[in-house]
Amino acid sequence: MEIVARTKSIRISPRKVRLVADSIRNLTIREALNTLSLVQKVGASALYDTLQSAVGNAINNAKKKESDMFIKSIEVFEGPSLKRFHPSTRGRIHSYKKKSSHIKIVLETKGEHSA
Repeated sequence: MEIVARTKSIRISPRKVRLVADSIRNLTIREALNTLSLVQKVGASALYDTLQSAVGNAINNAKKKESDMFIKSIEVFEGPSLKRFHPSTRGRIHSYKKKSSHIKIVLETKGEHSA
C-alpha cells in the first residue's frame, strides 16, 4: 500500500530541493529524518516537513508502523513562477522569475512492493 504526501508551491527553486532530495533517496525513514535535521540547505526543512507528513499519514490513516515503511520515491516538480522585473539603465527593465516547487513523497510497506 502506497502512502503519499504532497507539498505544493514551496517558494524554493526545484534545483535546490532536488539537491537535498538526492542525498536522502536511498535511506530509511529514520535516517532520512536525522539527515534532514542536520543538513543546512534551504530545501531540507521543506523535505523534512513533507516526510513527517507522509509518516503521519501512514501511522494515522493506514495504521502502519514507521519501522515497516520505506521511501519508494521522492519527486520534485517545478511549480508556478512569479514573474518580476528589475530596473536597469536608460529606462529599461530586465525580467526574472522567482521559481517555486512541488514535492511528492511516496512511502510503501516492506514486502508489498510490486516488481
